[in-house]
Amino acid sequence: MAHKAGFVSIIGKPNVGKSTLMNVLVGERLSIITPKAQTTRHRILGIVNEEEYQIVFSDTPGIIKPKYSLQESMMSFVNGSLTDADVLLFVTDINEGHDEEDVMDKILNRNIPTIVLINKIDKALQEQVDEKIAYWQEKLNPVAIYAISALHKHNVDGLLDRVLEMLPEHPPYYDKEDLTDRSERFFVSEIIREKIFLNYQKEIPYSTEVIVKSFKEEEMKNGKGALIRITAEIVVERDSQKNILIGTGGSMLKKVGTEARLEIEKFLDNKVFLEMFVKVIPDWRSKKNYLKSFGYDN
Repeated sequence: MAHKAGFVSIIGKPNVGKSTLMNVLVGERLSIITPKAQTTRHRILGIVNEEEYQIVFSDTPGIIKPKYSLQESMMSFVNGSLTDADVLLFVTDINEGHDEEDVMDKILNRNIPTIVLINKIDKALQEQVDEKIAYWQEKLNPVAIYAISALHKHNVDGLLDRVLEMLPEHPPYYDKEDLTDRSERFFVSEIIREKIFLNYQKEIPYSTEVIVKSFKEEEMKNGKGALIRITAEIVVERDSQKNILIGTGGSMLKKVGTEARLEIEKFLDNKVFLEMFVKVIPDWRSKKNYLKSFGYDN
C-alpha cells in the first residue's frame, strides 16, 4: 500500500480547544493548556506515525486582530500553517456567537479541504448542536462536520480516519521516530509559561516570556542516575510585574517553580533541578529584535 503523508492545520479563535484537540489526536501532551485565551503563541507540530502514513498536525495560536508585534508574529505562524496545509481542522466552540469573521477571512479563499469541529458539546442541548451544524453547512460547505468534546475525547475517534482519506500519497516528511519538531528546551519553557498562566491573573501571563538559558545533564553525586539542571529566565515588561511574579519573600515564584519542576520531571522522565530568575525588558512584546531572539521570527 502506498504511503500517505500530509500537514493538517488546527485553526480557530482563541480558547476554542485547539491545543486540547491536538494533544488528544497525537496522544501526547505537547501543547500547554490553560483556561486563558491566547495561551498558544507558536506553531507546534504534533506528528502521528504509523507504518503506512504520517500525519503532521499543527497547533496554532488563536486567530485575532493583532494589536502589537508579538501578536503579529503569532498570526504569521497561523498564515504559515495555512500555506502548507493539506487539510484544515476548523475548531469552533458550541457557544460562539457566529462571530468568527477573522477566521473566515483567512480560510474562505484558500481552497483547502476543511473539516469543521464543533467543540465543547458535552454541556449542550441537541437542538443547539443541530443549529450549529446547519449554520456551518450553509456557511462553509465543509467536507465534514463533527460535534465533539476534545476534553472528554467524545466523537474524536473517526476523525483520524477521515483526515487520512484526504491526505495525498507522499513519503514521510519527518523521521518516523519524531513526535514533534520542537526541542526539549522549548517544551520546558512552555511548561513554565503554563504554570504562570495558571497562577497569575490579568496582564501578568501575557507580559511574560520564558527563556531556557541552560539545560545540562549531569551524573548525580550518589551515582543513582542523572540530574538535569535547568536555568530559566522569566521576562516581564515592568518592575511592578516582576514584584507580583516573585511574590512576598519569593513565595509565588517558588510555587510556580515547584509546579513546573514536577511537570518537567514527568515530561523528561528524569530528576530536574530548576532555577528561575525574573528580568525586566520594557515593552518587549513590541520590539522586533527581542521577538526575533525569543523565536517569534517566522
